[in-house]
Order: sequence, then C-alpha cells, then structure tokens
Amino acid sequence: MASNTATLEGMATEATFSYYEERADRGVGLIIVEHTYVLKSGKYRERQLGIDCDDHVGPLSELTRRVHACGAAIGIQITHAGAATRSSTIGQRPLGPSVVPLSPEHEVPCEIERSFIPHLVKAFVQGAKRAVAAGFDMVELHGAHGYLLNQFLSPITNIRSDEYGGSREGRLRFPLEVVTAVCSAVGPDAAIFYRLGADDGVPGGLTIDDTCWAAQKLVAAGVDAIDVSGGLGGASLPGYTGEGYFAPLSEAIKGAVDVPVMVTGGITTPEAADSLVRQGKADLVGVGRALLANPSWAQNAIQTLRS
Repeated sequence: MASNTATLEGMATEATFSYYEERADRGVGLIIVEHTYVLKSGKYRERQLGIDCDDHVGPLSELTRRVHACGAAIGIQITHAGAATRSSTIGQRPLGPSVVPLSPEHEVPCEIERSFIPHLVKAFVQGAKRAVAAGFDMVELHGAHGYLLNQFLSPITNIRSDEYGGSREGRLRFPLEVVTAVCSAVGPDAAIFYRLGADDGVPGGLTIDDTCWAAQKLVAAGVDAIDVSGGLGGASLPGYTGEGYFAPLSEAIKGAVDVPVMVTGGITTPEAADSLVRQGKADLVGVGRALLANPSWAQNAIQTLRS
C-alpha cells in the first residue's frame, strides 16, 4: 500500500510519519511499511521509499519511534522491482533475470549478469541491516506481485541457462541466497517475513504446488513467517474472490510449513478476519485497502468483536 509520500530521493517525510502514526494509534498490532527499494535500479515509483543508503536510517528511525510510541510493532517491506519498473523512473533499462518482459505493456529488460547477482544479494542485506538500525521489528522480503524475487522464481520470466535458472531449484537459488544472507546479517534482532507470490495467475506460471515446495525451502533457510499473496498477476488474480480471497493459498502453505502464515486479499470486515484465523486458514491477517480508507478499522474491529 504505497503512500507515495517520500521525497524524490526516497526519504521518509512528515507525511509518511503521520500516515503510519495515525493507523498505529488506532489498534493495529503490526504496521508493515510499504515496499522500499534496496537499489535505485529497483525503484518502482517516483516517490517510493528507499533504503539504499545510510542517509535513510535517520528518517526511518523517526518513523519507528513514532509507531512504537503508539504501542504497535513495525516492519518494513524491502524490494527490487526488477523488470516491473520503467526506464523513465530509473534512468536506465530495467533489469530482469532474463530478456523477457513482465507483460506486453512492460519494457524488455536487460538480463542480469551472473557476476552482478552477489551485488543484488548484498543490497538486500544492507537494506535489512539499515532497517534494524532504524528500529524495525520485522523485515519483509517482497517475493510477490511480479517484483525481482518473484521474477527469478517464475518459469515465465526466468529462462536462464545458468545455475540461477532452469529447474525450480535453480530458479529459487537467488531468493534463497537473499534469505540466507539477510537472516545471517540480521540474526535475532528482527523477524524475517517473506511475501510469497503463491500463484502467478498466468498460464505456465507458478502454481500452489510450486510455492508450497518453495515455502518449505524458504523456512529452512531462516524465514520466520510467510505472507501469502499473488505472483506475476499481482495482488488480485482471476478466480480468487470474496473476503480473504487468497485463503485457499494460505491454507495450503500453512499445511506445508511450521511457521506463522499470513493471508491478505480483500478483507474488509472484522468478522471475516476473525473467521480466517479461527478456521485455521491463516495465523495472521493483513488488511490493506480497508485500513487505507479507514485509519480506525482495527479499533472498530476490536470493538465489534468484543460486543
């Protein structure tokens, strides 16, 4: 739920602080700050938050201070957009695992050189370390919605012939290297969530069988929780309807791993959120658009379910 409140350099602003503080002060348990780029080549929007240099730590520290003062925990989602961005945004041709556009509307990316992959891993590590330095309780690696980690795992966007392509083991290699390195660098100082695009929603793309397998590998590498969403097709996919429309995916992944699983997707009422947890379809519930529209959503939900 990008707020587009950052400066052109990706710095958090007073508008950013106020946006999250307003929601944290009204009953939310965990605020997950919007997707934040780890390299300028992975910037998705003009006023997207960044965490690509140490200058970001100061403003983000003010953000965590304010949210903690409200009594909520706070995490941050870090990402690289890969082939999802545009040259008009980053000033260069987008990067991708292969010379395959994300969609007919996207530019054809440059294939990431094998020698550049360690630099990408390091960028995620440095971003996670800055997040910990800024006081975040959790760091979420964004491997959904057609961003770079998702692009590497998907057989549609990754047709590489080296060890980072081919089989699903090869396609998961880069995400696993990122997870392993981030978990090692962060240690017990913050929980590591992985936002997993559990279904690409595109013919020939990732299916729930692929991502149940991947989730097990990610957890073995150190991930503390899986946040289930859509893959290349985005945050809403054909065939998934109703409140908590990704619940079939979260339920399947919950059966495959032994860490908490979070579900998102069109959850607008507290009754639906409560039911998803009580029915064992997820351990955590993420609310996005409803909370965007009504900062008091969580507070109202608490009152509703207690009455």
